[in-house]
Amino acid sequence: MRRWQLQMAKARLSEVLRASRESGPQEITLRGNGVAVVLAKEDFERLTSKKGSFVDFMRRSPLAGLQLKIRRDKSRVRRVNL
Repeated sequence: MRRWQLQMAKARLSEVLRASRESGPQEITLRGNGVAVVLAKEDFERLTSKKGSFVDFMRRSPLAGLQLKIRRDKSRVRRVNL
């Protein structure tokens, strides 16, 4: 990720935007500290898009609808000396 000082990023905004599309995120610094990141709109949309719920994920599973026979272990809990 390329780092841009704030005053340079302001002066070359179009270059910062082009670089974010072509090379990935661009970091903006102020007094040597990172304060912002410029990234392409496609990257932002990919990062913020709704992925669906856990329930939707499970329903799309190839194992959906599989009938499992699950038996509970009814043995007593073992005693632990503390």
